[in-house]
Amino acid sequence: MTGTAPADLVFTGGPVHTGSPARTRASSVAVRGERIVAVGHDAVRELTGPRTEVVDLAGKLLIPGFQDAHVHPVGGGIELGQCDLSGAGTLTRYRELIGDYARARPGLGWITGGGWSMEAFPGGLPTAAELDTLVPDRPAYLVNRDHHGAWVNSAALRLAGIDRRTPDPSDGRIERDADGEPTGMLQEGAANLVGRLLPPVTREERVAGLLRAQELLHSLGVTAWQDALLGEHANLTDPTDAYLACADDGRLTARVVGALWWDRARGTEQIEELVARRAAGTRGRLRSTSVKIMQDGVAENGTAALLAPYLDGCGCRSDNSGISFVPPQELREYVTALDAHGFQVHFHALGDRAVREALDAVESARRANGRTDTRPHLAHLQVVHPDDIGRFRELGATANIQALWAAHEPQMDELTIPFLGPERTGHQYPFGALLRSGATLAAGSDWPVSSPDPLQGIHVAVNRVAPDAPAGTPVFLPEQRISLLDALTAYTAGSAYVNGLDDVTGTIAPGYLADLAVLDRDPFAGPAEEIGATRVTQTYVGGRRVFG
Repeated sequence: MTGTAPADLVFTGGPVHTGSPARTRASSVAVRGERIVAVGHDAVRELTGPRTEVVDLAGKLLIPGFQDAHVHPVGGGIELGQCDLSGAGTLTRYRELIGDYARARPGLGWITGGGWSMEAFPGGLPTAAELDTLVPDRPAYLVNRDHHGAWVNSAALRLAGIDRRTPDPSDGRIERDADGEPTGMLQEGAANLVGRLLPPVTREERVAGLLRAQELLHSLGVTAWQDALLGEHANLTDPTDAYLACADDGRLTARVVGALWWDRARGTEQIEELVARRAAGTRGRLRSTSVKIMQDGVAENGTAALLAPYLDGCGCRSDNSGISFVPPQELREYVTALDAHGFQVHFHALGDRAVREALDAVESARRANGRTDTRPHLAHLQVVHPDDIGRFRELGATANIQALWAAHEPQMDELTIPFLGPERTGHQYPFGALLRSGATLAAGSDWPVSSPDPLQGIHVAVNRVAPDAPAGTPVFLPEQRISLLDALTAYTAGSAYVNGLDDVTGTIAPGYLADLAVLDRDPFAGPAEEIGATRVTQTYVGGRRVFG
């Protein structure tokens, strides 16, 4: 029932992509308060009154708001205010940015920031000596773009007491030269040897980071997200207080699910604390109902967990198969207990062994607890063994893809493919195979690891070529391409499902919340090669314009 009262807001004059499988297209939408009250030309016309705000789409496409199923907004927002290297890609440019940042802040005790790409350095390994020429007088700590390692200078190494006698931590690696001396690159848990010494980020800085990130995400049409790390980890401070402050005073305009960090140094005794944190961290537009378990690292530094060893630089089998941060038997126990307490489990699972271990844990939980509606999801899925593709549908585990990574670029071609070998290279980012198997796909960006723009990710999911790739760049595993409709669904209804918001968002239908985005064109009407050129012009959350 639409009722007889006029709508507060009407969209007309352009196509509407509803996201509904029964009726994908409409011509207009009416909103009253926070909710959609009508979809379709005649009903909307009847609801347009003298005080109704009418938005003329002028041929632009109206879609459900994007939802990011795996993102780190507060950290990303904080980094935007630090030494931000994410917009550069060469060592020459990094030198300029770091030098300028340090010279402009002579009183700053630490130089922090990050976003650098491994392909800018031989073997993906920057050195302290290089950074010493830019920051000789104080410690520097710069995380790489995937946040699985840190580039530090000699002052930072000295301050942390790291030398040739310092052992590698169990969850990381100190890169060393031929004489065993640390070179200035710290992988995974080793980064925390320096990271734990950083000046603490203040609550005010976390709030500012959240608001800065929210503004950016809204400008890209993102209306909801799942924050993939609420808690203390390495040098990261818990952003929960920033979310609660903004939820309480109305500045949190997005809908947010928080994934509480699983401390892999502890066991099931922490679940009672997580239950308390879930209750304390659920109010307003924040719901802390998920738990994040990081099961492995990344392929580029050899820490993604693989079923068989990596190859070495000569193409021979090495003795390294990556790291399973949580032993598989314990992982099954933990996930079963979390599921019994009603938690969704959000896995970081990048290598094929980590994917299998995560699916085995979901299977154990299903066997013990039955088919609960906890909606576990596995993020990243870089290498998935073909034997595990069908298990996503069978177990009700959602495949949470970061589509922007599924393309030929230097980090893939120089730092990944040679060390995986041909067979495993063909198992990377199997979006098409997962979809054909009946799996549910959700999508996220992992920003600030990569661009938070959903349209860039959609472009790669459809084309398997980066939007800015040079002409002639080969398609990366073309059989794994998916349609524009399927990619858009993953970034809207699929992520809404993961976020437990699918009953009120993710599609444009009467009774649903008016979380909407307006694109500057209809990408369905143009060639697939131009999807990445699409931009968002307006974003609405609950019928309120938050961008444009």
